[in-house]
Amino acid sequence: MSGTMKQWRLEQPGRQHLKLADVEIPRPAAGEVLVRVSAVSLNYRENLMIDGGGYAGIKEPVVPTSDMAGEVVATGAGARRFKEGARVMANFQTDWVDGPPQREMRSLGASAPGVLAEYVAMPEGWLVASPTTLDDVQASTLPCAGLTAWTALTDLGAPKPGQTVVTQGTGGVSLFAVQLASAMGARVIALSGDEGKLARVKALGAAHGLNRRHTPEWDAAVLELTGGRGADYILELAGGDNLGRSAKALAPGGRISLIGVFEGFGVSFPTVPLMQRHGIIQGIFVGHRRGLEELVRAVDALALKPVVDTVYPLADFPQALEHLDRGPFGKLVVRVR
Repeated sequence: MSGTMKQWRLEQPGRQHLKLADVEIPRPAAGEVLVRVSAVSLNYRENLMIDGGGYAGIKEPVVPTSDMAGEVVATGAGARRFKEGARVMANFQTDWVDGPPQREMRSLGASAPGVLAEYVAMPEGWLVASPTTLDDVQASTLPCAGLTAWTALTDLGAPKPGQTVVTQGTGGVSLFAVQLASAMGARVIALSGDEGKLARVKALGAAHGLNRRHTPEWDAAVLELTGGRGADYILELAGGDNLGRSAKALAPGGRISLIGVFEGFGVSFPTVPLMQRHGIIQGIFVGHRRGLEELVRAVDALALKPVVDTVYPLADFPQALEHLDRGPFGKLVVRVR
């Protein structure tokens, strides 16, 4: 293909330097495919990268964002995984196919090029077939938020029916965790500071909702709701001092998935509760391609529908970032085509 396309790019750190540019449509090299992008979903990471110094020291314009869904429209020499017309999603961590993580891994929109453009060319190994039961807007939400929740719940063994899972907040990761854990038969306790959002989380399958503003010592409430046992799985989205409450709320042999940094990158917590319960803290940084392929199969089998808060047109990416600052219920998506 030839011609030009629209592409968001950042010429120096700070969202005020974002520019919607006209650039040449890329050509797929050997082993690559050209994808016509339909939708790009946003993550909290976008603001960290754009405004928080993630692109400090850049010497050339960078394209932000990591999660896209679209259609293969051309293939380079030797590319065989996908044919023209295939619906695909980008894998967040480009080269992590399976097994334990590598010490150094590339991710889209950071050490690998981002995807907020009408077309992207990339190695075919960076892509996964989209679910057949989702449209591209919905599919675009899976590569980071959906896979993070899936990894947290399944990497060391999935919840058993009747076990308790605690989720924190109402962003994409937490809502995927509510839907997936409920489908696995677990009892979900959701935390939020918004009563209206808690009601909506219950409608997705959560058994209980705790308002963190009204119940700051939410760990005690979790213990009460579980008859003193505690939660078997806790998705720690806040970080900082909140990790201490997660440790206190953990069941014997339970697991805390350390995912979020809303309260800072440093954490502080009393170690005795974790030691007494033989608890596990597992760091989660999205997941591998095989996990995303497993999630796709689960989504299709369960007919799971991702929660999309708002869809923005391509030109309104800055407004979508402002909405991200306010905290959406579920995912924000930029429709590219």
